[in-house]
Amino acid sequence: MYSFLIYIARFILKFIGLFNTKIKLGVQGRAKTFSKLKLNINSNDKTLWFHCASLGEYEQGLPVFSELRKDYPNHKIILSFFSPSGFEIRKNVPFADVVIYLPLDTKANAKRFLDLVHPELTIFVKYEIWPNFLNELKKRQLKAVLISAVFRKNQSFFRWYGKFAKSALFAFEHIFTQNETSKKLLENINYKTVTVSGDTRFDRVSNQLTQDNTLDFISKFKGDNLCVVVGSSWPEDEKLIVNYINNEADNNTKFIIAPHNIKASQIENLKRSISKEYVLFSQKEEKNLTQYQVFILDTIGLLTKVYNYADIAYVGGAMGNTGLHNTLEAAVFGVPIIIGDNHLKFPEAQKMIDNNGMISVSNKNELNNILNSLINNKFLRTKYGGNNLNFIAENKGAVIQILKFLHLKFNK
Repeated sequence: MYSFLIYIARFILKFIGLFNTKIKLGVQGRAKTFSKLKLNINSNDKTLWFHCASLGEYEQGLPVFSELRKDYPNHKIILSFFSPSGFEIRKNVPFADVVIYLPLDTKANAKRFLDLVHPELTIFVKYEIWPNFLNELKKRQLKAVLISAVFRKNQSFFRWYGKFAKSALFAFEHIFTQNETSKKLLENINYKTVTVSGDTRFDRVSNQLTQDNTLDFISKFKGDNLCVVVGSSWPEDEKLIVNYINNEADNNTKFIIAPHNIKASQIENLKRSISKEYVLFSQKEEKNLTQYQVFILDTIGLLTKVYNYADIAYVGGAMGNTGLHNTLEAAVFGVPIIIGDNHLKFPEAQKMIDNNGMISVSNKNELNNILNSLINNKFLRTKYGGNNLNFIAENKGAVIQILKFLHLKFNK
């Protein structure tokens, strides 16, 4: 039944792709996967296969991927994505020899894929459980691990009807979970080779501090002013933030807005809603940046460095239903963070709230009050920001645990 539904999904995705650009990219990209593998992988190549659903999972896996690249310089690395939002942004990463879309999870695709890739080691990240691929790995006795995994009791693996999905988990030689709850859920279905290593994202964001995070144009825009950085915002977030900018903010406070969606229509809507002076990233060469109060990033790939200039950060996604974006990228720079109230599926958010580093708001009045408090109270900003930085430092170490296991297991 599962395989039949996957075949049906293939035709549905092709049809939807006629009207949806993102789906179309995935359909077209998957059509090229096997030809790319044939062109770049030979039967005598030694290979490693890393798979991520999308960009967020890639960021979690990257610290492990990068270290394995150093440890296995003579292996070819195949990096696969399921979502266009991961593939299209990271299709040219330097550590991978081949970056592809994962074919749909049919038995025939799984066999063909593994015939071409024949990985010595496979690493899946967080949620990615594709039963036909995993069962084929198990049949061929190929080594696979799952890292940064998070499980919830309502998932099919732990329900009476989830036998097929549950069997796929046993293709992994080892599973590294982010928390004790996930470990216990696995042990309840008699999966024993599991370690609570934590979230590799803590290691990933900590590495950001070792890089040069200077952006001259942001330095010029900010000057000596206090700066609020709004990262990965959606319209629900922007409605509240722009209300504050238009009606509450004094002229000495600067705002940088990095929308998650940078389509022209979205940027145009954002521009029209702002009554203060604003400038776009795409205009930075032709404008005197010091004259503007709002800087709109109509580009991608800069947010992790832009957080370096934040005195206060607002991270989007939790004011609506799209999902909270990465709060750790801001936390590592030691700044207080504000989010929406729809964050129950993000345990690190609740921990940072409990740790007095993050504040959750549900409406414009709450947002206005907390922004005014943080802007006017340097001691409060320093306290909350310091708590976030300590939280990052205390939760590092997942990568070391995972690599230690892999080196021991594979005699590296």
